Amino acid sequence: MVQGEKRFRVVEFLEGWPFLVASVAWIPEPQDTGPEIEARFLQLKGKAVEAIHLLPSAPDELANVVQRLRRARGVDDKHHLTLMCRDLSEIAAYAIVDNVQFRMLRLATPGSYTFILRATKEVPRRLQHPKRRTIGVRVPAHVVTQALLAELGEPMLSATLILPGASAPLAEAAEIRAALEHELDVVVDCGPCGTEPSTVIDLTGAAPVVLRKGRGPLEIFGLGAPL
Repeated sequence: MVQGEKRFRVVEFLEGWPFLVASVAWIPEPQDTGPEIEARFLQLKGKAVEAIHLLPSAPDELANVVQRLRRARGVDDKHHLTLMCRDLSEIAAYAIVDNVQFRMLRLATPGSYTFILRATKEVPRRLQHPKRRTIGVRVPAHVVTQALLAELGEPMLSATLILPGASAPLAEAAEIRAALEHELDVVVDCGPCGTEPSTVIDLTGAAPVVLRKGRGPLEIFGLGAPL
């Protein structure tokens, strides 16, 4: 049996108590040392380091979620997925942000903007663009989304729900359920959210590039229409 960092064994169970009581004796910890013990320790340490480096590959459960999301959208792994974060400090854990980029993000968050940035090692490779190692990030302003993020305590993976062949995203819970009931575990109905998607800006180059003009206005950045 184990309690904290010390092991013990039960000597006998005691009677006369309204709950389980036992007499125990501590089990001495072995103090063996030597080349074999050191070699095993180094081997275990190496395996632990290897496991840490493999973490960005993500477990199968995450791979399944990503596959389902891309299948629903009809996109491949070159289409950026987005991490919805609670605030700028959470974005900094998953995206590499310099001072200029930070000022742009501060102007537009929370809001209807998605920014493409270089991913940190905290982002599983399955979520990144396969060649560019980038990820989409945003801080939503919707009260329900923010409440979900606060409850989860971590980002949520998201994508604009524009189905294959459609020109605008689905916005009503009923139509989302009708179209994707067998692809989704749950549909949260918090009222219509509009059909205009977020504005997408790529910040990975020397100058910002507008990839999609959406609900978020560009005037606050002094940018023009997308190329």
